[in-house]
Amino acid sequence: MKLLVTGGAGYIGSVVVRQLVDAGHAVEVLDDLSTGHASTLPDGVTLHRCEIHDVGRVLETGFDGVLHFAAKIAAGESVQKPELYWNVNVSGSLALLDAIRRAEVPRLVFSSTAAVYGNPATVPITETAPPAPTNPYGWTKLAVDMAIAHAVKAHGLGAISLRYFNVAGAALDGPVPLGERHEPETHLIPVALEVAAGLRPNLRIFGGDYPTRDGTCVRDYIHVEDLAAAHLLALEASEPGRHKIYNLGNGTGFSNLQIVDMVRAVTGQKVTVAPAPRRPGDPATLIASSARARAELGWVATKPDLASIVGDAWTFFQTRRTADSTG
Repeated sequence: MKLLVTGGAGYIGSVVVRQLVDAGHAVEVLDDLSTGHASTLPDGVTLHRCEIHDVGRVLETGFDGVLHFAAKIAAGESVQKPELYWNVNVSGSLALLDAIRRAEVPRLVFSSTAAVYGNPATVPITETAPPAPTNPYGWTKLAVDMAIAHAVKAHGLGAISLRYFNVAGAALDGPVPLGERHEPETHLIPVALEVAAGLRPNLRIFGGDYPTRDGTCVRDYIHVEDLAAAHLLALEASEPGRHKIYNLGNGTGFSNLQIVDMVRAVTGQKVTVAPAPRRPGDPATLIASSARARAELGWVATKPDLASIVGDAWTFFQTRRTADSTG
């Protein structure tokens, strides 16, 4: 298939691009490189450096499908700059849907998020849980899910929304290791690795009085390579006129302090923790039920253990530091 990957130079998008190329697909990438890196793209992949709002001119050449990752993703920033998130995530996605309709692209896989569920009443969370986002980021992703559902009904598009839980780890095979390179970094595992490497004095842990095993938040972590594999399965499973939604996670929760302990074990370094107050809107526990993805997509996590996730992230971190120091 000839496929367009929006945001394909970012963390998750770049891993998906590599797997698509390895599977024999012809891949083009749209990315404004505001957070992505062109160096992550395999040879032979065409890069269209432009904003998502300009996707129409790219799709004019004809594509068999679109995988849509281009978005702003920081929940905290979304509270401070909601207009930015509604413009990029929602307005940009509406421009994409319009371009897909005009170019008659038959299938779409959308990068959604568990943030649409907010503070869930029960865990593990299934796709039937009522959406209740607690920040503009979650609301914008939910809005796009809804827009896709309406486009599917009106125009016969085949679409799948994949709602991720916490994505981590790195893809180490291939000419270029692929991992998290956010600036600034806000995700727990890479921040903890920076503390272990002596680049930060401590790791702030927000909230120590949650109703969890050790008082800190519990999250479901999924390896980025497992997550990427689900996108290839979703491409094959899309059906004209149907919008399907799948949660993607390991079904196992790890607390923030368990993450810290694993980082210490993997790196052999000290990680100093600085307790901080709860952040408004942070749920105590988010754990996915991926039963629907297993049953309908045939998807299973091949790297579900936390040691593999943190270990791969640490290897990528060290590789990147070595490259930065020599080049």
